[in-house]
Amino acid sequence: HPTSANQIAFQRAKSIARWARRKSERGHWIKFVSSINSSVTAKDMWENVRRACGIYPEKRISCLRKNGQEVRNISEMVDVLAEAFASICSASNYTEPFLAHKNRMERIKLRFQTTKHLSYNSDLTIFELHTALSVIKHTSPGPDEVTYSMLQHLSEHSLLNILYMFNRIWKEHVFPDCWKHAFIIPIPKPGKDPQDPLNYRPIALTSCMCKLFERIVNVRLVHILEKNEYISPFQSGFRKSRSTIDNLISLETDIRVAFLKRNHLVSIFFDIYKAYDRTWRYGIMKNLYDLGFRGNLPIFVQNFLKQRFFRVRLGNTFSNIFCQEEGVPQGCVLSVTLFVLAINPILSVIPQTVQKNLYVDDLHISCYARNMQLIERQLQTAINNIVEWSNKSGFTISAQKTIGIHFCKRPLHPDPELFLSGVPIRFQDNYKFLGLVFDTRLTFLPHIASLRKRCLRSLNILRTLSNTSWGADRSCLLRVYRSIIRSMIDYGSVVYGSARPSYLKRLDYVHHQALRLSLGAFRTSPIPSLYAEAFEPSLSSRRDKLSLSYYFRILSNDKHPLRGTLLNGNNNRLFNARPSCIPHFGLRMRNILPDTFHGVKVHTTDFCGHPPWMENSISYINPFGNFTKSDSNNSVLISLFNQHRQFYQSYQPFFTDGSKSLNHVGCAFFTNGHIISYKLHSFTSVFSSEITAVYFALKYIDEHEIRKSILYTDSMSLLESLRSSSTRNPLIKEVKDFYRHLLSKGARILFSWVPSHVGITGNELADKSAKSATEFLTRPLVYADVRSAVNQWCHCQWQEKWNMETNNKLHVIKPVLSHWVTKLNRRCDVVLTRLRIGHTRLTHKYLLFAESPPTCSHCGDILTVKHILTDCVAVDRRRLRYFCSSSFDLSFLLGQIPHFNLFMYLKDIGVFHDI
Repeated sequence: HPTSANQIAFQRAKSIARWARRKSERGHWIKFVSSINSSVTAKDMWENVRRACGIYPEKRISCLRKNGQEVRNISEMVDVLAEAFASICSASNYTEPFLAHKNRMERIKLRFQTTKHLSYNSDLTIFELHTALSVIKHTSPGPDEVTYSMLQHLSEHSLLNILYMFNRIWKEHVFPDCWKHAFIIPIPKPGKDPQDPLNYRPIALTSCMCKLFERIVNVRLVHILEKNEYISPFQSGFRKSRSTIDNLISLETDIRVAFLKRNHLVSIFFDIYKAYDRTWRYGIMKNLYDLGFRGNLPIFVQNFLKQRFFRVRLGNTFSNIFCQEEGVPQGCVLSVTLFVLAINPILSVIPQTVQKNLYVDDLHISCYARNMQLIERQLQTAINNIVEWSNKSGFTISAQKTIGIHFCKRPLHPDPELFLSGVPIRFQDNYKFLGLVFDTRLTFLPHIASLRKRCLRSLNILRTLSNTSWGADRSCLLRVYRSIIRSMIDYGSVVYGSARPSYLKRLDYVHHQALRLSLGAFRTSPIPSLYAEAFEPSLSSRRDKLSLSYYFRILSNDKHPLRGTLLNGNNNRLFNARPSCIPHFGLRMRNILPDTFHGVKVHTTDFCGHPPWMENSISYINPFGNFTKSDSNNSVLISLFNQHRQFYQSYQPFFTDGSKSLNHVGCAFFTNGHIISYKLHSFTSVFSSEITAVYFALKYIDEHEIRKSILYTDSMSLLESLRSSSTRNPLIKEVKDFYRHLLSKGARILFSWVPSHVGITGNELADKSAKSATEFLTRPLVYADVRSAVNQWCHCQWQEKWNMETNNKLHVIKPVLSHWVTKLNRRCDVVLTRLRIGHTRLTHKYLLFAESPPTCSHCGDILTVKHILTDCVAVDRRRLRYFCSSSFDLSFLLGQIPHFNLFMYLKDIGVFHDI
């Protein structure tokens, strides 16, 4: 009935329904966001974070364009995409001169067969198969639908059958046809037209069984390439202990030195068009042939590259089968190494007078001098050589995307004129190279501005998840911040950290805002209190830590191209004479390096190590079986050890041990009444001291020509490292090398575990001697120990600054910086944080509105956290009821474990919701 009363009733009911729906939506949203806490797994947490931020998997492709016409049928769309992907890697994309060169070269057959015994062609071992299975990451299966998880759960007998099949493929020089097929999943490129089939990134799903085989072969190939130094030291891509930072530091160092000498520096950043998809496969095999590879390994690679096919998959719809004519196969383990091998010769054609760096396919060259004509000649020669090489190797240098930058502090200097295949190279004021924006005056201001903008945008994730009354807990919010925002700030900080402090402070706002949101701290909270409560240091302190760690990492690699630059002090006096010039990375590190680190030598790491096809593990004995130290009586353990010694009485026992206290590190070993002990550097870890004791025990065995010996240690981690084949610790490698040396001389050596401090005489003597060692032993330190010392030094620096904050309210409660774990709901955690910091809405809101400080309604005193909790006499009786005392300090209530009645007391006096 359309009456006025009914219309009013309808509007009222509609309003009530809308209110109920919104209330329900808000309730469900609060419940969902509050479920993101540290009690769930990391996988579930990140999945919920993505949902809360509205990040969902991409929608299905609805439409594509082909020759100006729309294609909407899914069976036609998969073929359109497949044709587009096949066209990218088609040989028809090559230039006519290169096609003629290609046809001429491919007539020359490469004969990899050989009768010579080459160790890298030996049969694949079960040891290699186990190693490969231990490092794989779970990925989607290929056309055979065999997953990594299935392979990892196979029995030893089944693995031996797989190994038998692998070895037949390896020795009989065949390759299963099903391994040459891949499924392609098209992923739209962000910010590109989704209707253009070329704007999709092909994600290839290949056989997991094949990738497992490839991983074994790849480890062998990389070992030979690195061992013989076939890969240029200026290539940083996909190599152990190398990263993009190496190339960035190299460029920044050259620019700093050029500015110091008042020179011009010109850099050219090349773009290789569709480098992976257009790699000449015969060129890869020719490089392997020229490097001397023969036999099973290169033949496997040759068969791996031949006749690759793919099908595009959209949902359950598949395209026809298409051929990938050229390029390295997508989604394969071997592909990256083969591409590095294909592009490696480009560095050899660049003149020695031109600096060069390569990260996979990101090539950059630079030259500095006072005379611009000289720079032009040098760089033009290098460019011409690069173009000539690319014309013979099948790569295409994009003239439109190749960019130059003229680094110079003096204004009104014209840019040089350089040409790439007759096209002038475009010069810009700044360029983003490997994720870092370089500007002509190297201020890093454009990079910092861009980084700040991206970080502020990412702060919205924290705003979505956080609230002072509900939301994700502190641990999850800090984890999200560190993973998403701080990781962006960290990247390249060792490089752009040389910018002026006033520029770097622009990033501090992001850091502080993220900590406030994560903790729920009040806006007026002091910055040092935010750092202490979140146990998160300042960005300046973190930059120092990352820079020093990187500095020592370079020193630990004697083949690193930057190592000589860091140790070279040629320009130090000139930098000191011109303080306005910002020093390069090496000198900056030496300036901030504390005195305790001067003279520290870092043990260099051999990243090639033992041949991967030869087993490199050392087994050990555990004579105590299932008896554990914590659950067994000492007399039982001693009895078991005595039985063990009776069985191995012909073996001379060596008891080794290491010790570390606040001011002393030592190692020792005991054998047949002889004790040898050494005092070690204070940076040495317990683990390193244990290894050192074992090393000198082996040395003693060698010097005294002991034929049969057994080494006892109470360090299970040491024995597991000796059994492992993947450790990079140079001290472990040293022990293993010495062990093999003794075995080659006919010695028989066993290792055994013994429990510590149960009364085994030899172990007790070794432990006591290690603690009292006085003879100092000078040895290089492993990088892990130095990095740990750097972290400790940075923490001590932070603690010293915190000690000076005597007027800080949180300092009274938390004088020693450490990580305090809280298991409270979001509201209580925020209240506790604000009380600890001493800044709450109730007590400090006046600062935001320029008002007078609030006073207590009971006694008229200035209202503070301390007054509310301990001083106000008006609530003494209630304070006594909840805390059983009326006189105590704040650390009693707000310490690492807050008083269990704290929040009940706050609610009783009516201030809980005002904090």
